[in-house]
Amino acid sequence: MLLAQAPDGVPEVTSSTDLAAALTPVLGSLTWPDGTSGLAEGDIVVVASKVVAKAEGRLRKAADRDAVIDEETVRVVATRNYPDGSTLKIVENRQGLVMAAAGVDSSNVLPGTVLLLPEDPDESARRLRRGLNARLGMRPGVLVTDSVGRPWRRGIADISIGAAGLDVLQDLRSQRDGNGRELRATVIAVADEIAAAADLVRGKTGGRPVAVLRGLSHLVTAEDGDGAQVAIRPPEEDMFRTGS
Repeated sequence: MLLAQAPDGVPEVTSSTDLAAALTPVLGSLTWPDGTSGLAEGDIVVVASKVVAKAEGRLRKAADRDAVIDEETVRVVATRNYPDGSTLKIVENRQGLVMAAAGVDSSNVLPGTVLLLPEDPDESARRLRRGLNARLGMRPGVLVTDSVGRPWRRGIADISIGAAGLDVLQDLRSQRDGNGRELRATVIAVADEIAAAADLVRGKTGGRPVAVLRGLSHLVTAEDGDGAQVAIRPPEEDMFRTGS
């Protein structure tokens, strides 16, 4: 059975916040239907990138958000001009992610400032996992997530941009389907699916940036693993890199 909950009580995070220390009592307050409390081995802690970035001091003063977006851009993928004179840029950023505005965020921050993504989200996930292990004596899977748009789909969904202790992709190729046919192309983006599930319980406006999922211990690994970078499609496999 898959269980998911997003606890209240996460304090305001700043560049002086030890994120693992701040989350430890919050995670310890969790109660589960079976009567247990806190974290258990095999749980997955899913944290919004915004609080991770704030803890890492990624807040920047910026009179011109577009200039910051340009600084974080490695490659422009697409642009769209709107009647009000604004321009939407879809770009590949320094982390290798293709996102609107390079992931530069101006919501829920003070006017005149913007928030960049964590510099290395996989290392952020590993660092948080080490911190939780030091305080709780266990190594949960850890995901750092952010919201993105998707080609051909309306709306946004959360994906994993950083991961530690979790199989990010589940490769089912060479296995058999229910009719005995061999699966030849089925690689499931399980970390992204976990990220989306966590976002459903966290919500966007409830002030709950952390969720815990229980019931997926078969995906949690003792080693930190290669991280969410393995889910980024390399250029040689990218059919959409240069358009039609």
